[in-house]
Amino acid sequence: MAFTGNYEIESENNYDEFTKRLGLPSDRIEKGRNLKITSEVQQDGQNFTWSQNYPGGPSITNNFTIGKECDMEMGKKFKATVQMEGGKVVVNFPHYNYTAEIMDGKLVEISTVEGVSYERVSKRLASASRQGSAGAAKPPIKLM
Repeated sequence: MAFTGNYEIESENNYDEFTKRLGLPSDRIEKGRNLKITSEVQQDGQNFTWSQNYPGGPSITNNFTIGKECDMEMGKKFKATVQMEGGKVVVNFPHYNYTAEIMDGKLVEISTVEGVSYERVSKRLASASRQGSAGAAKPPIKLM
């Protein structure tokens, strides 16, 4: 499916203003700056398993079905109904909006709080199946 894959953060825009708008303390803002967060997304039709792994920290996994209310966690636990709109995964709240879409093979996530948006772009990592079995020796290349 379109979202299935492993991704690593490549760039982000407006991190400082967004995290300040969230009211995060400065030590937490600094700690989160430039982290190489990886995301693993499994999509089976309308069902998703979405994991985010923080280096040296926790992993957060959310399971959801498009159009059905579910329990989610993004630093805080909450109930949400995830929608699919024009190929984008969308979560809307009165003061918070989140979208995720695949653009040019990259995962583009945009979070907006009270008019301040934060964009995170993650590159797709090669899957293990494309790289061959982990730990398996590759045959030598014959030049003649």
